[in-house]
Order: sequence, then structure tokens, then C-alpha cells
Amino acid sequence: MMECLQVWAAGLMTTLAFFVITTQESGLAGAMAHRVDHTDVMNREPHVVLLRRKREWQWNALYVEEERPAPEAYKIGKLKSSKKEQSMKFEIEGEGANSIFTVDRDGNLYVTTSLDREKKASYNLTARMYDEYNRLVEDAGDFVIHVTDINDNKPVFAQTYNGYIMERSKIGTFVTKVTASDADDPSSANGIVGYSFAKGGDVSAFSISETTGEISCKVNTLDRESRSQYVMVVKAQDLRGEEGGRTATTSVTITITDANDNMPSFSKLRYEMRVPENHKLNEVIDTLVVTDRDELKNKKPKFRILKEEFNQVFDIQLDSNKNGNLMLKQALDYEKTRSYTFTVQVKEDLDFPADNLNTAVTSAQVTVEVTDVDEPPVFSESVYTFEVLEEHIRDNIGIINASDPDRANKSIRYSIEEEGCPISIHPISGQLSTVRKLDRELQASHIFFVKAQEEPDGLESVVKVHITVQDYNDHDPELDDVDAFVCENDSTNTVIATLKAKDEDDQPATFKFSLARPSSNFSIKDLGNSSAVVLVTQGPFSADDPKEYSVDVRISDGGQPVKTSVTKLAIKSCRCDAGRISKYCKPGARRMGVSFHALIAILLCIITILVIVILFAVRKRYQKDSLASMKNSGEIHEQLVTYDEEGGGEMDTNGYDVSILSSACQDGSLLRHSDHHAHPSLYAMVQKPHHNPQPPACKGDMAAMIEVKKDEADHDRDGFPYDTLHIYGYEGPESLAGSLSSLESSSSGSNLDYDFLNDWGPRFKALAELYGVDSADYYHQY
Repeated sequence: MMECLQVWAAGLMTTLAFFVITTQESGLAGAMAHRVDHTDVMNREPHVVLLRRKREWQWNALYVEEERPAPEAYKIGKLKSSKKEQSMKFEIEGEGANSIFTVDRDGNLYVTTSLDREKKASYNLTARMYDEYNRLVEDAGDFVIHVTDINDNKPVFAQTYNGYIMERSKIGTFVTKVTASDADDPSSANGIVGYSFAKGGDVSAFSISETTGEISCKVNTLDRESRSQYVMVVKAQDLRGEEGGRTATTSVTITITDANDNMPSFSKLRYEMRVPENHKLNEVIDTLVVTDRDELKNKKPKFRILKEEFNQVFDIQLDSNKNGNLMLKQALDYEKTRSYTFTVQVKEDLDFPADNLNTAVTSAQVTVEVTDVDEPPVFSESVYTFEVLEEHIRDNIGIINASDPDRANKSIRYSIEEEGCPISIHPISGQLSTVRKLDRELQASHIFFVKAQEEPDGLESVVKVHITVQDYNDHDPELDDVDAFVCENDSTNTVIATLKAKDEDDQPATFKFSLARPSSNFSIKDLGNSSAVVLVTQGPFSADDPKEYSVDVRISDGGQPVKTSVTKLAIKSCRCDAGRISKYCKPGARRMGVSFHALIAILLCIITILVIVILFAVRKRYQKDSLASMKNSGEIHEQLVTYDEEGGGEMDTNGYDVSILSSACQDGSLLRHSDHHAHPSLYAMVQKPHHNPQPPACKGDMAAMIEVKKDEADHDRDGFPYDTLHIYGYEGPESLAGSLSSLESSSSGSNLDYDFLNDWGPRFKALAELYGVDSADYYHQY
């Protein structure tokens, strides 16, 4: 507190002294200037018209100390002018005028409150002076009131600081920079900050700039493995860091980053491990652990197996922790080698001389013991490939060979699991053979798998077998389509067609063309390039001649064996113009050879048609047997035939099956009742009057009978489907009784005697009754 009062008093004395000197100098200079100017003007101008008025204010700046208490307004200066008036009045305008700053009639300037320089460092005001009549005597004069600074703010750190530096860095290496701000006037010692380390911390390795706050390294022996972090306190003090200044502190954490300056070291001198002989390639056997004091990113060990022969069997690769994984590069065989012993060396490229150069273990002995396991059969090859000539049966395509790698050396049995495979294998010898002839045009290669299994029921392995079908010249050459025609005016040796051929075989063919049979009109000339031309031997030719021309072309493919074919080439007769352009041609017969596959297709179609015909015949015979059995059962079918018009033929005849009605007149053999006994039909119950040639129709009885029959048919699931339509071209061709049609029986002139119907049994009594046969003991009742 005492220190603050001393500082405040010293500042006040300085301000007052500066104010007095400035005021006196300003007033004196103004008075002298005023006198000189006024005298000069009076001498030059006896009559003053225009006078250049100069500002007569005798000051331009005032000062006030910040933070000075103002329980009452205190004076900081006086407004003065060189003009003397008996009575004057002052007015001020501007920042804080008449509130913070006031003026009395004598020009004394007062401050009414305490000021803070950090909020506002200066105030700009304007002053005017008036006489007793309130006339402006002195115009506006600008002046500034400065607020002088006192050390009332301490430095402030905006944050805590973190720095990083790599171990083994050189002296003077920059680490970080701290900065503190002070709200006091930066042009005075109050706002100038000095930096230093606070007492009590370990700052032996670092230094700080007093003016800039930069922290740097002052040693070159930083070691992260010994100490990885430093924490220190930095002090900021104003008044340039001198005693009496205000202070602030902050913490600075400096982290030592890692450098690759340590050698990797094996964790032990010997590594022993056991591995089965069927261990998979490129899989980890065990891990060679090494320690490194450096961080993982700087752990870069390099492993090496000293003996080259073991490098072909084993390999060492880094894992995620930079340790060495021992891997298998070559398959192990317990029967050949049971143990491996070798030395592994580790080293690393360092950025600096190693700290642990004399203590690191850089070599270790590794022993790998191979254990025996029961292994599956091993094939002599990974994939077997053979070639087979198509259209041939082969018993010795090739041999599949597999063996038991174990000392037991068990016997092997071979098999092919795929169904329908055209290749078979001998179960003991592994000899491959064809089951059937192969066709390259259908399938050019066959791929399957052979299984080898230890006997009995032991381990098994499979191998892929690829059979390539080689081409055999088994297809006849075929003549390409060609339009051959001869003109009426063609002379001898005129070319009438060019012949080319094709072959489905894979072998390159050299086609030869010739006549299969001599021709008196044409010849064939082979050109030697798998083509030929048809030439005219002799004419004449006429498009009106009914004779058809053709030649039999023999084609040879030149393969092994040679395949030939003969094709009849039809040649048309045409009328042509001078350029041998046909105008009219008489179509000629043309017949091309039919391939083997086409013949097979045609044969299959014929067989299919024959089978369908046989099935239809069997079905018709079965239907006739069924009808015969129905006839044998005594069922008589009557047909009601109507003719719409005369001479219409079969299509105008409609047949209606009325057997249901006829069955009503019998013992009910086709009419099933629940009690299975015979019942009189409705026909039998309708009595026909005697000696009445034209009985009246009983429509009601017939309607009732039809309804009963319909009801019985609807509920009888075992009955025959009699409600069908039959059409007959003629009547009764197979009936011994001839035609039973009633179309002509109604004529009164009929000479036919139907008494023989009474001899046919009870089933025909109703029919005999209808045709006028009288019976004394026969009657109807309803």
C-alpha cells in the first residue's frame, strides 16, 4: 500500500511540474506573438478592415492521473487566453464535458470522478470564451486531457504451455514460447513484462529469454529412457522484471520425444519349440520376443538366420509388436528330418550410438522339434493332364499315383466319385481308362477328381484330373450350299458353279472334289485350294427341256483316316442374257446328303409316331371290349335319329341316346335301387289300349317318367354317362335284326311282321307291344 502511494505522489508531482512549464511557455509565446502581430498590423494598416485572427489560447494539453480518488472535484488546470476581458465566461464541449470535466467562470478545469486509463486513455474537448454580454470572444480551441498510467494491472497468461523436444537434441534447440499480456501502458515500464523461471523447479536442462519468453534447450544429453517429461513454472513480472513489479505465473510441460538410440535385445538366449510335420506353410510356429527401450514406432529390428540352408525352410516376419514370428516356408517331414537347430541374429539401424550397445543380446539359438502325425496320401502331381483320342476306347490313358508319406506306407485305393463320368480308374493301380467313346464335338474336355484313400478307411486326398479329347477324323465333309445353273448358250468349259465344303472335325481339311459318276454334260475341275468348279462338257441345253441335270460330287477331306461323301448337285436350266445373267430358270431337283444326327432325329420321330398309333389302337380295342361286355350284360341301346333334310349326308344326322328310356321297360338292370330288387318301369306301368291303332298320347305320364329318370341319374354316381350325342352315317350295320328305325313303321301299309319279337324274351315285350303285337295275358297298369 505504501508503495502505491509513493508511486502516485511521484506521478502527481511530475504532472504538475510539466503543466506549469507548459502553461508559462505557452502564455509567454502567445503574448509576444500577439504584441508583435498587433503592432505590425497597426503600422501597416491605419484603418483595419480585415484582421487574420489567431488562436489566443495559451495551452493545448492537460494531464490527469488514473485511479486518483475524487470524493470532491479537483482542479487539473486552467483555461487561459491572451485576451483580457473584465468579465468572461468559459464553456467546454466534447468527451466527458460538463460531467467528468467541468469549468468555472475563471477557466479552472476540474475532474469529478476517478479515471481508468485501461478503459480510456485520453479525452478530446473544445473550449469557448464569452464576454459579459455573452458575445464570443475566443472561438473554439481544441485540447486533450491525457490520463497518466499507474502500475495497477499485473501480467496475465492466457494458457498453460506444452513443449516437445527430441532426446539428444543440440544445445539451443527451441522448445516453446510463453507470452503474458499487461493492460498497463506498453510504452511505460508498467506494461513491459520480463520472464524467468520460478524457483524450486528442475530447470537445469532449459533456459528462458527474459524479454521474449522463448524456452530452449541448454544441454545435449536429454534421454527419454531416463526422463521423458519436465514440468516447470514460468514467472512474468512487469516493470521489466525488476523488483517491485507485479507478477503472474504459468506451468510449462516439456515432453521428451523418442529417438531410435537403443538396440533390440532377445528376451532369452535359447528358444525351443515343437511343431507337427503337417504344419501349414506361412503360418506362425512361435514368436521370438525382443525388447527395445525405444518406443514402438522406433523399434525396427531386423532378424536373420545365419545358415542359408535353414532360410529355405524357415522365415522370420515382424508381428504387430515388432517381434519375430517364425514361419514355415517348406513342408516338414518327420520321416526325413526330426529336428532343426539354428542361430538367429537381430540388429537395427540407429540414429545415434546405442545406449545399450554393451548390454543388448543380439543372438539366440532356436531349436525346432518336428513331431510325427498321420498324414493323408500325397499325389505325385498337383494336377494330372491326359489326352484321349475321340471315338476310341482306351485302357491306358494314364496312371494316377499317390503314396502314404508315413512310415507305415499303407496301401492306397483310388476312386472317382462323380456319377456319369466317362473315365474310370482301377482301384489298385490307379490306371485310367474310358468307359465309352468320347466325342470331341460334344465335349472337348472332361474335368473330374480322383480320391486316394488309405486302406482300410484311412485318411484321403483328392486331385484334379483334366482329360483333353483329341480330334479324330470321324465326320464326312459336307458340300456348301451352291446355286448351280446352266444357260442355254453355254459353251464347253464354261464355269457354272464353284464348289466348297465344310467339316465338323477340328483337323485342318484339304478338300478334293471329283465326279462320283461320269457325266456326259458336265465335269469337275479341282483347283487344289479346297475348292473346285463345275464345267460344261457338252450341250446343248434348253430351259423347255423336261430333262433335269445333276452331278454326283465326291468330296474327300484328306484327313487320317480319309473321309469321303457323295452329294447330288442339282443344276438348273436357264435362259440367260449376254452377261450370263439368268432371266428364267426351270427348277431342278436337288438332294443333299443327310447327316447322321438328322437320321437319328428322323428315326426317333418315326418311333414316337408308331408308339402313339399303337396306344390309340389299344385304347380303341379296350373300348370295343367294354362295349361287348355291356352287350353281353343284356343292355340294349336304342338310338333316336333325326334328319333335318334329305340328302344332307352324315353331318346332318343327329343321334340321341334314348337307352335310358328303353331301360325303363326292362327289369331295371341298369337302374340301381337301394334294395337291389327288380321294379317295374314306368313304361311297363303305362297300359296300351287294345285294338286302338291311334291311342291318345299321355303327355303327363311321359313327363313324369322323364323327371324320375333325371332324378335317378343325378343321384347315381356309378351310372354310365348316357347324356351324350352320337352321330351315325347309316343305321344298324352290325345288328342281326337289321334296322330298328321307327321312321317308316308308323305307315299303315307296312308288311313287316314283328311277332318274332315275342321270342326274344321279356326285354323285347314292350317293343313287340309298341309294334302291334297282342298278348292275351299282358296288360299295363298305372
